[in-house]
Amino acid sequence: MPESQGQETAPPTILIEGLCKDFDRVKAVRSLNLRVEKGELFGLVGPDGAGKTTTMRMLAGILDPTSGNAFIDGISVRENPDKVKEHLAYMPQRFGLYQDLTVLENLLFYADLFGVPKKSRPQRIEELFAFSRLGPFSGRLAGALSGGMKQKLGLACALIHSPHVLLLDEPTNGVDPVSRRDFWKILQELLMEGITILVSTAYLDEAERTTRTAFMREGTIIKLGTPKDLKAAVTGAMIEIIPSDVRKAKMALKISDNIFDVNVFGDSLHVRMGEWNDESVVRGQLDEAGVGIKSLRRIAPAMEDVFLSVISKQI
Repeated sequence: MPESQGQETAPPTILIEGLCKDFDRVKAVRSLNLRVEKGELFGLVGPDGAGKTTTMRMLAGILDPTSGNAFIDGISVRENPDKVKEHLAYMPQRFGLYQDLTVLENLLFYADLFGVPKKSRPQRIEELFAFSRLGPFSGRLAGALSGGMKQKLGLACALIHSPHVLLLDEPTNGVDPVSRRDFWKILQELLMEGITILVSTAYLDEAERTTRTAFMREGTIIKLGTPKDLKAAVTGAMIEIIPSDVRKAKMALKISDNIFDVNVFGDSLHVRMGEWNDESVVRGQLDEAGVGIKSLRRIAPAMEDVFLSVISKQI
């Protein structure tokens, strides 16, 4: 691993340098560079096919990079992937729970798998039950758990050997909103314990909960920063419109020097404009199309607006 740039600068927990992965002619990850500092909850955000899962699998030592390198606690994933696995927990999209084993039996199985000393297991399992709230369900078969509870059990199993780096690949994909919220509360608790977390997600609202976020597209990072800084970088004024007909309103609003982009958010539109006082342009276009306006107000950009704004510049 390269030497630190200065004595006062702590080395990053995760360091990625020029990481690439090709599958035949498909470039899944392209010259990726990234630093994740100790104690961060760092988000990789992007659509399917952006390269998030491939990046995670290389960091976990499961996939060999085509070129470049990455380091976990200074250990090279190319040169010593088995050693890397001792320092981290990796929870893929489909974690390997055993449906015909109980919650407790799954935890004990993973304790065996990771070589957790038997004398320390009772205390560790109690700790995991405390944050996951799975204690009352210790005797229930994993196959009988809800989707949200299965994700919590998967996380508990991944953490059984007390790693201090956690890789989570779209952990809340397909999970109901309440379970998603509970899962992120657990991640915040783990963060307070000093664990470094790298999480990938396709849900842009989850990026609000990270300390820093990197937007990925076509195997590369197109924007990186704190949620606050990313939103502050969005140019123009953001307007939320609730029209009488969303589809018709979107078709009526034409991209121009005054209107940068228009996106649908449920029953509303988010319109990014040059200036707030340009709202007359919007009203004029909708009026000409015979679309009524139920509500029109200026809003702060959400992370979805940030991502769509960045994407529009890439096309």
